[in-house]
Amino acid sequence: MTIIMAPEARVTARAAEGWGVTPTSSRTGTFHRASRHTPSDRTGTVRWGHSVRAVTPLPHGTARLHHHNHTTEDFDLVIGADGAWSRVRPALSDAQPSYAGVTLVEAHFGEVDHRHPGIARLVGRGTMSAKAGRRSLVLQRNSNGHVRAYINFRGPRDWHAGVDLADTEAVRVRLLAQYQGWDESLLDILRDNEGGFINRPMFVLPVPHTWRRVPGITLLGDAAHLMPPAGVGANLALLDATELAQSVIGHSTIAEALDAYESVMLPRAAENAKTAQQMLAGLMPDTDSDDAAFPDSLWPADPLPDSRPAHAS
Repeated sequence: MTIIMAPEARVTARAAEGWGVTPTSSRTGTFHRASRHTPSDRTGTVRWGHSVRAVTPLPHGTARLHHHNHTTEDFDLVIGADGAWSRVRPALSDAQPSYAGVTLVEAHFGEVDHRHPGIARLVGRGTMSAKAGRRSLVLQRNSNGHVRAYINFRGPRDWHAGVDLADTEAVRVRLLAQYQGWDESLLDILRDNEGGFINRPMFVLPVPHTWRRVPGITLLGDAAHLMPPAGVGANLALLDATELAQSVIGHSTIAEALDAYESVMLPRAAENAKTAQQMLAGLMPDTDSDDAAFPDSLWPADPLPDSRPAHAS
């Protein structure tokens, strides 16, 4: 259930699961489920702390990883699944993430039903979103009584100029000033969080983000199509990974597999990125208005359409 509120804490709508955004998987839960089925790192399958600083293509369709410890390794296929600031992406594209004009400041509440009953009432059993113009406050109930808060606003990336982000109380004062006039129950989201605030300026890649085929190297997830966090990012990454695996299995060469995978993934990513941009503009308009209305429909009915198979049958 999603609860929609105006700044005076008046409920304007209650929507069933699936309104507006597509639910995303728990990153931690997904990781732990996957790791249970991954061979021990003693086999070399998983190597923790073995970070990559660059990737270079080699003749004959292979690619070389350059590690931070100055070692190198050559592979038939390198997949950049390394997020917004991918070290693999420069091997394919000169594109760099740019600031989208919106910042998310993250805060947390633990054992919310016992220690923060007011926050528990606001979020209910699902999510709560209150907005006015360039500003919104979002609560999301997670597992084990934990609630994550997102303090979202359109403005300059240096909104915190003159304030040390490590100084929780100083950040709190700055944020409270931005939400002056909002209902006291909503301002408790800024007053009562546990721990500090996490500043997350929103970055995006150009739309569409494409590249000319480079043998032995490809991207998936945010490394390929970083877009506003509108509820499809993790789902797209999982879909990318599934289709890439199917394509590798279903083709006789890596080159054929990557051609088939990218021919599906890149158009789908561009379509979803355009919709995410529209959603961001609707929820965080660049206007001085304090209109609290939400768009009636943010995503198309099927934001993650079934794509054609990434490999020939």
